[in-house]
Amino acid sequence: MQNAHFAALNAKHSTLDQRIAAESQRPLPDQILLAQLKKQKLRVKEELSR
Repeated sequence: MQNAHFAALNAKHSTLDQRIAAESQRPLPDQILLAQLKKQKLRVKEELSR
């Protein structure tokens, strides 16, 4: 069960990283969306480190 949870968190972290990169590449990135995505990514990273 732990491994499935860990894998899901890793997948979510990767997805958020891709979404942040894609949004950053846009001509006018949405700064509010970027901030939200980065906060989500940080929460996932903190969960992974526990």
